[in-house]
Amino acid sequence: MMWRMPRCRSRTICLSLASVTIFLHLLLVFVSLPVYQQTCDPPGTLTDRAHLDYASVGIRALTEPPPIIESRVSDDVSASGDDRAEAEESGRSKLEALFDHPLYNAPGAPIPEEDWLMKVKPKVKASERSSNMWLSASQEAYEDVQWNSSSNSQPPWLRFHLGISRWQLYPHRDPNMEPLIQQLATHRIVSAVQKSGGTQLKLVMSFPNYGRALMKPMKQERDEETSYNLYYFSDFERHNAEIAAFHLDRVLGFRRIPPVVGRLVDVVQEIKDVTTDRKLAQTFFPSPVGNVCFYGRCSYYCSTEHAVCGRPRILEVSLAVMLPDLSLESRRTWRSPWRRSYSRVKLATWESEPDYCSTVMKTPPYDKGTRLVDFMDLVVLDFLMGNMDRHHYETFEKFGTNTFLVHLDNGRAFGRHSKDEPSILAPLEQCCRIRRSTWLRLQLLTLPRYRLSDVMRASLSRDPLHTVAPLLAEPHLAALDRRLKAVLKTVSQCRKSRGDEVIYDDVSYLKDTGSPAG
Repeated sequence: MMWRMPRCRSRTICLSLASVTIFLHLLLVFVSLPVYQQTCDPPGTLTDRAHLDYASVGIRALTEPPPIIESRVSDDVSASGDDRAEAEESGRSKLEALFDHPLYNAPGAPIPEEDWLMKVKPKVKASERSSNMWLSASQEAYEDVQWNSSSNSQPPWLRFHLGISRWQLYPHRDPNMEPLIQQLATHRIVSAVQKSGGTQLKLVMSFPNYGRALMKPMKQERDEETSYNLYYFSDFERHNAEIAAFHLDRVLGFRRIPPVVGRLVDVVQEIKDVTTDRKLAQTFFPSPVGNVCFYGRCSYYCSTEHAVCGRPRILEVSLAVMLPDLSLESRRTWRSPWRRSYSRVKLATWESEPDYCSTVMKTPPYDKGTRLVDFMDLVVLDFLMGNMDRHHYETFEKFGTNTFLVHLDNGRAFGRHSKDEPSILAPLEQCCRIRRSTWLRLQLLTLPRYRLSDVMRASLSRDPLHTVAPLLAEPHLAALDRRLKAVLKTVSQCRKSRGDEVIYDDVSYLKDTGSPAG
């Protein structure tokens, strides 16, 4: 008996340990089962989920006010709901505070009659109307025109045209901006034809009120960076870059890019079924997974290998309101003095001659007036966006050389966020000239209360496509702050070497007249 007692105790202990072990294993399986099931789900990034949400978001999302995007709270993803709400409110307040700042609200004198681009004629003869202004092959889808000189009877796109002046495309706090954006985002599309010219696919969309918009389709994901081995002239045009460029141009106080809005379109119902462009219609085809695709006709990325596809029919696009028809108000195209060579091996003149700007400043129209500092505004905009593809710019012929530059075609911006392109700043470095108003606004956007990335995030959150996913990934917003410091550093270095002649003082003139010094 004495030698069996330890054995019984050992057996009891073993049974107890076995029971405890089995219990722990069962508990572990029970706890880890939800985790195991979750890891079996297919992984998805933010953009992947956005694609899956297309069917549920649909066109309905465009008629609903988009939620305000979350501002940066902290790196902790478990921030409370109160913290997130406070951050959203902070983003809105920063944008409103920026637009309320005196630098954006300089008092101005009435604009002279000759400084308006267009005027309403009491009567227009049929023979004076442009045959290709707004009309399509079928007029059944269009509204009856009953416009007069009263702005209440005019559609938003026409009010936009009538609001263009010598110094800007639209005024600050333009009350017409909201209805214009709303119509671009929601109005029924009655016609879609491919725009001629250019290297990539773009369409002209028409609305029942005879308004028109330039459409650029989604080509790649928002967070996809341009390859380092890809030349700038071979890059895709991005729909979200066009939208972001419009918002950045407005945040900088330039107002020289026509309003642009994001939209989800039905590739079949709103393009294929309404197009009168036979060549475009012939390029539609179903993809192997059932998506509706098309590629159009152009000189570069127009082939089945570079087709634009819906998911399965819904496609993200940007819509930019069209400027007045060229038959009404002609525009002049100017070759950029700092145009790139568009060669894989050859350098442009400005890249090999450090004193190149002295030659430019002796050449009309850069030898007088504001053209040089107007161009520097465009340089700042392009550097912040990372846009290397600025070979030309335009002005309205009516205003001659004493007017603003229209900042068109920004689809190749926001391609890279991890690398800045210092060569874009070459004009500013070589000429060392910048407007005082621009310089002051740039400094303002470095302050925490008006931080550029925060106000851009808040501004972009108002776009309808924000309901699908943020228009710019966070690294692009962070790059804006980094590049802004580089611009101010360049100006600071110029001032150290050249003194006060670097700053073109237009602020005092703005206070007196509301117009840039000419």
